[in-house]
Amino acid sequence: MSELTITTPEHVEIRLEPAGAGSRFLAVFIDFIITSGISVFIRQICILLLPAALAGAVFITSSFVLTWGWHIYFEVKKHGRTLGKRALSLRVVDARGLPVTVYQSIVRNVARVVDFLPAFYGVGALVMMLRGDRRRLGDILADTLVIRESQPLAYRGELGAERHFNTLRTPRVQRLIRHRVSLEEREFLLALCLRAQKMSPARSHWGRQRI
Repeated sequence: MSELTITTPEHVEIRLEPAGAGSRFLAVFIDFIITSGISVFIRQICILLLPAALAGAVFITSSFVLTWGWHIYFEVKKHGRTLGKRALSLRVVDARGLPVTVYQSIVRNVARVVDFLPAFYGVGALVMMLRGDRRRLGDILADTLVIRESQPLAYRGELGAERHFNTLRTPRVQRLIRHRVSLEEREFLLALCLRAQKMSPARSHWGRQRI
């Protein structure tokens, strides 16, 4: 499956390319190498500066936080891209093509424990081969998708980066937006801005009419 087409409630089509197992596992391996290197560095610092018992406790705690927090932090704060995924032009998104939430990121990463069984992502690879959208168990539970990007997408704050002044950022207008524009409408507008270049002219014109 080379492309997945998602239709929003407003009937706007968004085309996404699910990432393959090979590129996803390579991205995970790159992240593993980086986090392992940081853990070794922390261990050496602890040995030099702290008593043996305290050094061991600090190292175990920091390794635990780094192992679980690495993916969650980058997926939520860095637009779904860890350093490994960035190197391979991959991104984790919501099943609707929107940024993942903290809850979704936690669910998909906790599920790695099962996806990893019995060896290096054995269960995850099996589930991905059986599904056309190439989602592992964690993606299914969190309703997320890992996609491949041919070119970087502008996300949230980057959308108006070239504008020196944005009237939508004034406090009065933002209060009106929060009160009068529903969450579904905001998600639709964000998706439309992010995918405008990939939509057909007819769909793009229809979306502008809806706005």
